[in-house]
Amino acid sequence: MAGEGEEEKQKSFKLLGILDIQNTPCAREAVLHGSVGSLFSGLSHFLATSRVRRSFDIGVAGFMLITLGSWFYCRYSNAKLRVQQRLIQDGMKNKVMYEGTSLDPTRKQNGEDRRSS
Repeated sequence: MAGEGEEEKQKSFKLLGILDIQNTPCAREAVLHGSVGSLFSGLSHFLATSRVRRSFDIGVAGFMLITLGSWFYCRYSNAKLRVQQRLIQDGMKNKVMYEGTSLDPTRKQNGEDRRSS
């Protein structure tokens, strides 16, 4: 059992010693998207202008922007999905609780309910 905890610590990868890529949601995908985007933006700028330093700066800026944009989009999508799941769970719980009672919204009105109106 003690060896399992040590294996998990060895498997985790920290980017710049701060961000744990394996345990932070959306971090791995965001870094991958950012690295591909920076490579594409820096290389395309270099091929267009042949300016090395400016192309490097464009690549670094592209990495930061694409990584942050991808991370925020992924986190927003995950939060929206959690809200939808919570609504569905509450709806299922209410259906089980109110099924067969007079408060059941899916129950058809019978003659007794119509007379009271």
